[in-house]
Amino acid sequence: MSTTKFETDAIRTQMDRSEFLEHSTPLHLTSSFIFEDAEDMRASFAEEKERNIYSRFTNPNTSEFVEKICKLEGAQSGYAFATGMAAVFSTFAALLNAGDHIVSARSVFGSTNTLFTKFLPKWNIETSYFKVDQIHCIEDIIQPNTKILFVESPTNPAVDILDLELLGKIAKKHQLIFIVDNCFATPYLQNPIKFGADLVIHSATKLIDGQGRVLGGITVGNTDLIREIYLFSRNTGPALSPFNAWILSKSLETLGVRVDRHCENALKVAEFLEANGKVNFVKYPFLKSHPQYELAKKQMRQGGNIVAFEVKGGVEAGRQFLNNLRMLSLSANLGDTRSIATHPASTTHSKLNEAERLQTGISDGLVRISVGLEHIDDITADLKQALESV
Repeated sequence: MSTTKFETDAIRTQMDRSEFLEHSTPLHLTSSFIFEDAEDMRASFAEEKERNIYSRFTNPNTSEFVEKICKLEGAQSGYAFATGMAAVFSTFAALLNAGDHIVSARSVFGSTNTLFTKFLPKWNIETSYFKVDQIHCIEDIIQPNTKILFVESPTNPAVDILDLELLGKIAKKHQLIFIVDNCFATPYLQNPIKFGADLVIHSATKLIDGQGRVLGGITVGNTDLIREIYLFSRNTGPALSPFNAWILSKSLETLGVRVDRHCENALKVAEFLEANGKVNFVKYPFLKSHPQYELAKKQMRQGGNIVAFEVKGGVEAGRQFLNNLRMLSLSANLGDTRSIATHPASTTHSKLNEAERLQTGISDGLVRISVGLEHIDDITADLKQALESV
């Protein structure tokens, strides 16, 4: 466990300097590494020594990024991926066998749901779901072949909060691997391992990068589980590129100050929307009206940058609101410096049918705002004029 603070670890965790004594970590844009002699090569491939062999396995830039996230999450080990979904898929593919079973919260990212419903069943791996407000039902759907308990918290896009400590206890009781997608919170706001998670997954494309530049993903946690994920991934090739790892590692140096402002802006946006007569409801973890407000305060340091709300008037009113926006971007991404508005029912979760969307808290008129770093007055002014025209 690190003795220094989050911000210091994010900045001062650095790979060994070269003979040039560079202050900022250099890029290592190489596909492979050379060996001193035949014995060095043999011993390296036999894993009798720790060293870089091939950048699909490890690279100094990816190793630095992984080490930072491990420190920030309180994890033992990790592996970095080309995208967040590469991290999700590879984690499940590495740990599951044909005939295994997953228990998952119903509210998960659209592509994760597609993985569970379309692709894993091809290998006879099935998933049972529970609603986020019905954790007490989990033990009823655990089967003898259940191997993994998976959740997101906060959820995408309805920002529901799940009790990670309770879930950790259930997983331990039934000897399940407890995996948490921590993308919305980042290591700065929440550390699921403290509540019993075995593995934590991030789409680093989002707040960890924070500027909409590169793709990346990472899984960190228990050493033995990461070993299985590493062996699967070094043979199947979903590795993070050294350049993207360098970007993401540098991005972590400003994660704390960026997320502080994201959260400050998001709370003000949530309060503004809640007071607006054109809005049916607003959900934000640190808004006192949120159903799991007290739980959010227990698990998270701040509420994150995602605000979900519904415009009065249904689908057409929601679309009109989006079309009226002048500054906010219409994009399926989130966690950018730029504020982004998304209509989940027609974009990120469009593969779900209406009943499935409602079960995950996604009404047809739900809008998700990824609150950026623009001045709060400009963000709310754009929201105000867009709502007035609905």
